[in-house]
Amino acid sequence: MNKIKQFWRNNRGFVVFIGLMLVFRSAVADWNDVPSGSMQPTIEIGDRILVNKMAYDVRLPFSTVSLFKLADPKRGDIVIFASEAAENRLVKRVVGMPGDVVAMRQNVLTINGRQLAYHQAEEATEKQAATLSSEVLLTEQLGSVAHPVKLAPLSSVLADFAPVQVPAGHYLVLGDNRDNSADSRVIGFVPRHEIVGRAGKVLFSLDYDNYYLPRSERFLASL
Repeated sequence: MNKIKQFWRNNRGFVVFIGLMLVFRSAVADWNDVPSGSMQPTIEIGDRILVNKMAYDVRLPFSTVSLFKLADPKRGDIVIFASEAAENRLVKRVVGMPGDVVAMRQNVLTINGRQLAYHQAEEATEKQAATLSSEVLLTEQLGSVAHPVKLAPLSSVLADFAPVQVPAGHYLVLGDNRDNSADSRVIGFVPRHEIVGRAGKVLFSLDYDNYYLPRSERFLASL
């Protein structure tokens, strides 16, 4: 007991700092490593994204219990959620809100009977090689949010789904890399209580294909 008291006297500042940092990361803000390309080109493999955990709820630290709700996710938000269906923490974009009827045909989305607008992304000309095997970069107008999407040269089985209605208290989420994302087309609708925060910036990024060197151009980049 004396050793514990002595340790506390000598290190209490450090212990309090660590405790406050853990509470902050648990309930206020955190960072999330992105190991897959399902959100390319918006989020690259190796990005560490800042997660605002108070975007939608004030939660009890070290739990998923919401003490009170601040807001609901909006169409176009990039959300982080602890998926029970996938048994993993995922990052996807909100496409369908509760009550929406959503369909997809050849990677073209229709929401409540209105087809979304698409046009070639500004960076597509340089990035796309003039071959049939090159990926396609488009800008999708998702309500007030214009964002890039990446399509494979040949559509996958994920490119089409019949109209579905999003249940109350749930969201339909998709990856921006439309032909390479295990999202609501695979795991189903996302319950509101699984959503733990919103992503808004890249804190820093490491290039896994280049000896894990930092990508300085992506530091503090907006999403």
